Amino acid sequence: MAEYKIKDLETLTGVKSHTIRIWEKRYRILTPDRTDTKIRTYSDSELTHLLTVSMLNRNGIKISKIAELSQEDMNKLLWDIKVDKEPEYSMDKFILALVTLDEPMFKETLHGLLEAVGLEKTFTDHLIPFLDRIGIMWLIGSVSPAQEHFMSNLIRQKIISEIDKQDIPNSTESTVLMYLPEHEWHEISLLFYHFLLRSKGIPTFYLGQSLPYDSLVECIEKLKPNAVFTSWLTSVDKEFVVGYFKRLNSDFPKLDVFAGGAQIKPNSEALKKFIVEVSDISSITNHMKS
Repeated sequence: MAEYKIKDLETLTGVKSHTIRIWEKRYRILTPDRTDTKIRTYSDSELTHLLTVSMLNRNGIKISKIAELSQEDMNKLLWDIKVDKEPEYSMDKFILALVTLDEPMFKETLHGLLEAVGLEKTFTDHLIPFLDRIGIMWLIGSVSPAQEHFMSNLIRQKIISEIDKQDIPNSTESTVLMYLPEHEWHEISLLFYHFLLRSKGIPTFYLGQSLPYDSLVECIEKLKPNAVFTSWLTSVDKEFVVGYFKRLNSDFPKLDVFAGGAQIKPNSEALKKFIVEVSDISSITNHMKS
């Protein structure tokens, strides 16, 4: 079970530490333990409770009223909250679903966003901030590998289902081969760009996770794409990353190589001879039109 300090709760819920203290003292919203040095500590159940309270409060229910509700009544009201287009509303529900491993809540929230704004804005305005928040939770030890895998796979499934609804572009021009390098498994961003490219009418070959270099070469020679797109998040030495793309450029000097991810940006200067760095979909489409 995770243990949180009051600043952790502020980071995860958006409720200011000062407000949390007032709610504790006046309404007994939370009952933290204290260390020998009088520092407040909170449990997973108290984080979950505070997320619920903050969502109800942001949706117009007074804190004095919330304090009188049973947990069952709070949960009923929580399910009645409609997903708003503003990111903070979806963020609370996503985090609550993550902490409690509540698949129906996550799917209902995500479905509401997709209906309201579509996959592109859902991903950029809601899911990316949520995934960034998971990164913070990971750093402070408040999310387990099981919780992270649970949520990542639900997001992955939804993006794949949206891709399945798309028509396959008929054009044979400007084809992009999409893959992750060997030992790279973080597929969500690659899937999202797969969706975006197809939505722009650009044909794709999607090869997925952890593709060995020799297999990549074989596919490029067989499929003859106009470009490849990859993403690199897993931490490796700078020399390895640069050497990988230098080799790819040497083997296929006329091939456009698009790449993004946490291991690309810090090495931009060393990589600029070999790749086009991707920050958004226009990084690809504008280059392919030129």
